[in-house]
Parts: sequence; structure tokens; C-alpha cells
Amino acid sequence: MTMTSATLDRNPATLQPSGRKRWTVAEVQALFELPFFDLVHRAQLVHREHFDPNAVQRSTLLSIKTGGCSEDCGYCSQSARYDTGLERERLMPIDEVLENARAAKAKGASRFCMGAAWRGPKDKDLEPVLEMVREVKKLGLQTCVTLGMLKEGQAERLADAGLDYYNHNLDTAPEFYGQVITTHTMQDRLDTLDEVRSAGINVCSGGIVGMGESRAQRAALIAQLANLPTPPESVPINNLVQIPGTPLAGAGALDPFEFVRTIAAARITMPASYVRLSAGRQQMSEELQALCFMAGANSMFYGDRLLTTDNPDADRDDRLFERLGLRSI
Repeated sequence: MTMTSATLDRNPATLQPSGRKRWTVAEVQALFELPFFDLVHRAQLVHREHFDPNAVQRSTLLSIKTGGCSEDCGYCSQSARYDTGLERERLMPIDEVLENARAAKAKGASRFCMGAAWRGPKDKDLEPVLEMVREVKKLGLQTCVTLGMLKEGQAERLADAGLDYYNHNLDTAPEFYGQVITTHTMQDRLDTLDEVRSAGINVCSGGIVGMGESRAQRAALIAQLANLPTPPESVPINNLVQIPGTPLAGAGALDPFEFVRTIAAARITMPASYVRLSAGRQQMSEELQALCFMAGANSMFYGDRLLTTDNPDADRDDRLFERLGLRSI
């Protein structure tokens, strides 16, 4: 299928009540099928309409409670169902969290994300996390947490503590979801995003590619994110890190250019969102990362660890920014 500029113009019949275009899976897949340089060029034009093309937001992600999760997400080292060699740990003391937050800020991060390996927090678990949010905000950092599925009222408590972002990824296309996760549904995730949005918290939601899904399924993930009532303010795109002991260890590696195409499709369909390079960046060359920034990525996880997996050394990232003329925000 050949796509022209006219093909992608706003069609009143496909506008949502908000005036935003509603993307079909076929339209997003057609983006993927554009010649590579045409796609990247289009994404770069959209990016420049909404953002400074040379500015990248830096976030740091800390695992505040590691291992022992009851869910069966096939990619996850923290599931209690898989033998990955990961030791189960208790919730991190607040002093240690704040030490990490201060170090992240000193290295140039503007957002501090805290992740806990829970299906969802019990109310007794939530109280110390609320204190972490309050204290991290006092350091002048934006706050984000990922705690699993939320029960009624919990998002409001997080909002009252001053939480800026809640991360809850859709992970993959609805039709592929059951091949990756069986212990909860896509609708469970959408319900949590509704709770978060209703509480007035910004949404951070994206997905993981390279899990064996098809291009059409990658397009379906992007379409679902773009067609949420309000698109996520932050869209992390993860490239699967294969963890020995998980069901997805040994999955075929995703073609690097296909990953760039995914970034570009996210940028075009969610023009005002931050599109973040997330898991898998340790395995990416600097040239590949530069292509991702050219295709519209303008956020990244920064720091030596990303929950339980390695991330590029901060000094290496600083050198890459200098070579590319990028600045952090």
C-alpha cells in the first residue's frame, strides 16, 4: 500500500469527539510500510511541530520492591513463577530511595520513577509509597510510580500525595496479549488507566516489542495507545530484554529498523506525547539510538539500572548527547 500525505490528512469521519484523529490499525500499519526514510522524515516533521528536536527528557527508574510478583508476564524476571535467579526483596527503606533520587537529580534526571513488583498494592503497602512520593517531590523531581493494578480510591490517594505520573503499560496488542500474560486481562490494565486518569494523574503507558508479535500487532498496540480517550503523556517503547528462565527467553530478536519504525509510528500518532526509549537500550548501538531520536523519541531512561536489567552508563549517555548536540530537560 502506498501512503501519500493526503491519505493521512484528518478525515472528519474518523475524528474523536475531542477533535483528534482516530487511527485504524490499517492506517498505522501503512505507516510501518512506508519507505524507511519517508517514515522517519514524516515523524521528524511531526516532532518539530510539537517539541524542541534537540531536547530529551531524562528519567531514572528505581526498583523499590523487587521480585515475588504473582503474575505470569512472560517477559518478566520478577515473576515468582519463573526461576531467573532473582532474589525476592522487601520494600526499600525511604532513606535509600531518597539517596537514589538525589543521585539521579545530580546526574541530570528530571523525573524519578519507582517500581514495585506487585499485582497491585495492598492499602498497607501504599502508605510508605505515598511518603516516598511526597519526599521525592520535595527534591524538585517529577514523580512516577508503577505498582501494578490499582483498586478504587488508590489513585486518588496517590494524587493527594502529589504523584505526577503513573506507569501502567498495555504491553502488546489485544489479540496477542493472551500469549504473553494469562493472569490478568488487557481490560484490567485499561481499568487502572481509567482510575489514574480520573484522579488527575498523568498517564505513562506504552508497550514491549520483540516478543514474537507481528508487524500488524505492533501497529494494533500503537493504535490502541493513540486512541485512548486522552493519549498517554508519556509513551515508553521497550525492546524486549530476554531474561533466562522466562518463557520469552530465546525469542527472535527484532530487526533494529523495525524498532525505529515503531518509534516513528508512535510519534506520528501521538504527536504531543513524550516517546521514551526504555528497556533494551543497553543492547542498542549509539547509531541506532540516534535514529530513534531522529524518528521522534524525546525521552529516555537514564542511569545504570532499569529495574532488574542493565542500562547504559550515564557517562556514556552524556558523551552521546554531546556528540549529537542534544540537551537534557
